[in-house]
Amino acid sequence: MTLRTLESLGSTSGKRVIVRCDLNVPLKDGAITDDGRVRASVGTLQALVADGARVVVISHLGRPDGQPVDEFSLRPVAARLGELLDAGVTFVPSTVGSEAEEAVAGLADGQVVVLENLRFSPAETSKDADERRAFAEQLAAYGDLFVSDGFGVVHREQASVYELPQLLPSAAGSLIETELSILEKLTETPERPYTVVLGGSKVSDKLGVIEHLLPRVDSLLVGGGMLFTFLAAQGYAVGGSLLEKDQLDRVRGYLADADERGVQIVLPTDVVVASAFSADADHAVVPADGIETSELGDGAIGLDIGPDTATRFAEIVAASKTVFWNGPMGVFEFDAFAHGTKTVAEALTRVDGLGVVGGGDSAAAVRALGFDDDQFGHISTGGGASLEFLEGKRLPGLEVLGW
Repeated sequence: MTLRTLESLGSTSGKRVIVRCDLNVPLKDGAITDDGRVRASVGTLQALVADGARVVVISHLGRPDGQPVDEFSLRPVAARLGELLDAGVTFVPSTVGSEAEEAVAGLADGQVVVLENLRFSPAETSKDADERRAFAEQLAAYGDLFVSDGFGVVHREQASVYELPQLLPSAAGSLIETELSILEKLTETPERPYTVVLGGSKVSDKLGVIEHLLPRVDSLLVGGGMLFTFLAAQGYAVGGSLLEKDQLDRVRGYLADADERGVQIVLPTDVVVASAFSADADHAVVPADGIETSELGDGAIGLDIGPDTATRFAEIVAASKTVFWNGPMGVFEFDAFAHGTKTVAEALTRVDGLGVVGGGDSAAAVRALGFDDDQFGHISTGGGASLEFLEGKRLPGLEVLGW
């Protein structure tokens, strides 16, 4: 099967086109702190506006649990979208009902409306397929065509992702097209050396990725909270650091598998430990096998890879032709524990090939640390979706688009 793209819909001039974006951005006191996903949505919307489509944008934001919640309103996102499109974007404070119907009916060619948060309706994420379909039918009444462009949700069976594209002529937007082309390069045709950098808090979140990618990569670098389960699997004491004891045997299996395949799993040789999970906690750099014997005692908590490890990781990353990075190397939100993440990010900007930041916390980290999007080969908009793709899992939101 071949993914249906915008071209398959033909001319959209004068037609109502519902576009499912992923505008799930972080907000603080009503202000957007990272507009990466909004900017990533602009390409498809600009193309439709230029073609004279009447565009109806739908998205979720946060987890309001099926109830209207002011802090999860899409109003500030709609305002930012209007700035980026350099056009008037009308925000409608409802998703279905007479107000939304009137706004859509009043659209002229090339105009855009943004409907309120899809997840204010419990039917959007319902486990009951009939409930989801009924909600999707309400949404479908607003459009002649449907474009799915929210890559961050294609792994979900939700009304706007799975049922809605079955009710209207549908296609993928340019964002999804780009994301898939990058991910296929990572799984099918990577240039070598190919390095994967995994961080984040839990090994259990990355099990499928490790299993699926081990046969495909040359090097796997392990940082973040998950590194302590790897260290413990080798017999090291990890103090008060995050540890998933139930994953120790699984990790030992990965280490043995990598050894048999000739894949290099690179673990930290030094870590930054702290007396508490706090920005101003006492901290020290210690060898990976010396966490409990450090000056901070056996309750020391590992919060970052150490400087020697960061340098080694950076050397391997910069010398690679293909790099996929998912998960910070430490608690980058605290300055004292951001060095590892920043060092890896900087090395990724020097990759002479394809360097991919795998969305989610990784994307938030590079922006928070002062890097620009165009310094990297690609920044994914879908952390969970990217991981599930790399695990080889079924992605319902792509299946309904012919993929």
